[in-house]
Amino acid sequence: MIKFSERSLNSEMPPIVSIVGKSGSGKTTLIEKLIPELKRMGFRVGTIKHDVHGFEIDYPGKDSWRHKQAGSVTSVISSPHRIGMIKDVDHDYALDELAPLLYGVDIILSEGYKRENKPKIEVFRPEVHSRPLSLEDGNLIALVTDAVFDPGVPRFDKDDIKEVAHFLIAHFNLKKQIIQTKNSANNSCELDNVVIEKRI
Repeated sequence: MIKFSERSLNSEMPPIVSIVGKSGSGKTTLIEKLIPELKRMGFRVGTIKHDVHGFEIDYPGKDSWRHKQAGSVTSVISSPHRIGMIKDVDHDYALDELAPLLYGVDIILSEGYKRENKPKIEVFRPEVHSRPLSLEDGNLIALVTDAVFDPGVPRFDKDDIKEVAHFLIAHFNLKKQIIQTKNSANNSCELDNVVIEKRI
């Protein structure tokens, strides 16, 4: 079980929206376009990708890989610009268990997790699947598709990235998080947006 500091647990959890759809429907492409659009609007975005098959992100022979192969339960690699962590777990973690790792973001976009009880945006391509997967799912909040029909929720064309971003901001009532920073040049204080990128 991953344990987090009292500070991270007491922070208000950012909203999570799952981008779902059949393989090849364009989930990753949508997320890839939404991130810079939301960032341009001043919001900090975290992402979580679900992989049911398992994965490797380290390289054989590297120091961090050797640490893990030697038996380290958790291995962290840190640089002035990025932190990575490989940790053994005893079960497939749910979104609510993973979200505290992404403290300091305004919204979390997850890819997959179609069975979780979280708001969902489905990407639907009729050439990939005969009908959307989530029409009967009460957590479906929007559909991204070029197919013309009424899904009963807001529908966006696949290129309507700015409109999808505005929809998310309104749906979750997102507020830009402003912090006070000190200007070392004149010893005065300014209000700046802070952008933090986290990768899992």
